[in-house]
Amino acid sequence: MTFADLHLDSVLVSTVRNAPVLIFAALAGLFAERSGVIDIGLEGKILASAFVSAAVAFATQNPWYGVAAGMAISVALAMLQAYVAITQKGNQLVGGIAINIAMSGLTFVLAQFFFQQGGRTPDLGQARLFDVVLPGSSAVENIPFIGWLYAHLIGGHSVLVYLAFALVPLVHWVIYHSRFGLRLRACGENPHAADAAGVNVERQRYLAMLVAGVLCSFSGAYLAIVQSGFFLRDMSAGAGYLALTAMVFGNWRPVYTFLGCLMFGFFGAVQIQIEGVELPVVGRIPGSLIQMVPYVVTVVVLAGLMAKSVAPKALGTPFVKSR
Repeated sequence: MTFADLHLDSVLVSTVRNAPVLIFAALAGLFAERSGVIDIGLEGKILASAFVSAAVAFATQNPWYGVAAGMAISVALAMLQAYVAITQKGNQLVGGIAINIAMSGLTFVLAQFFFQQGGRTPDLGQARLFDVVLPGSSAVENIPFIGWLYAHLIGGHSVLVYLAFALVPLVHWVIYHSRFGLRLRACGENPHAADAAGVNVERQRYLAMLVAGVLCSFSGAYLAIVQSGFFLRDMSAGAGYLALTAMVFGNWRPVYTFLGCLMFGFFGAVQIQIEGVELPVVGRIPGSLIQMVPYVVTVVVLAGLMAKSVAPKALGTPFVKSR
């Protein structure tokens, strides 16, 4: 395969398929951090929901039971994280990292205990969520560009892909045009002023973490029962951290965060496409270097944008009610 063999259409379709993992997790982090809670535990919640989703989907042969079970474990971890950060006023970074480390080891141990397949679950087979074929796809498939656009770029994806893209305008409306969003932003910017206005800051932050747990569960479920069809140890491969980077890139705003997720999804698609490609002059690039592409982009983005990004003012600061 040579550089000329790369196809932009394949890269774009792969971008759409890669982005939902980041979109769900980034929007989850957005709710948590807009309320003032640092959610560095996204990675652990993704792994936990991926394992539970795959295990339950395999056991029941019903992918929707897997999605529901993944949601339950992700919400449970989010509530544990909230208890440490909000009620106990604990260090939010340490609590999130603890969840990441614990889930990285625990999911592998449980997968090995239940399935004895080297820390992975069996292939899900018919228990996966399969792609949705839009009406009329076969009729327009042979029409140049329009057939590809309708049948492959817009159509031909799992229902979770459509959910991820539909959530972006919904979350934007909730954050900026709803009473809940107004209180959420107030708690993240000036919790004492919010408290003086009659807002229960701790309750609002718990609600934000609940929403974050639900959204993050879709990321893990998508990984396990849509993209891969099984659970594998540390299969999130840093998706939680990439999602946080996309959120910083988007300045804690839903639409710009979404664009950041698309950017990382695009580079992930390019990484897959250029493996084994013969580049002019350089020749074939080692696979290990190609796998570094999304993470190098992450470092560049953080280095260039961290100084320009403005986080919620009370982010990471436990709220202590004034007397």
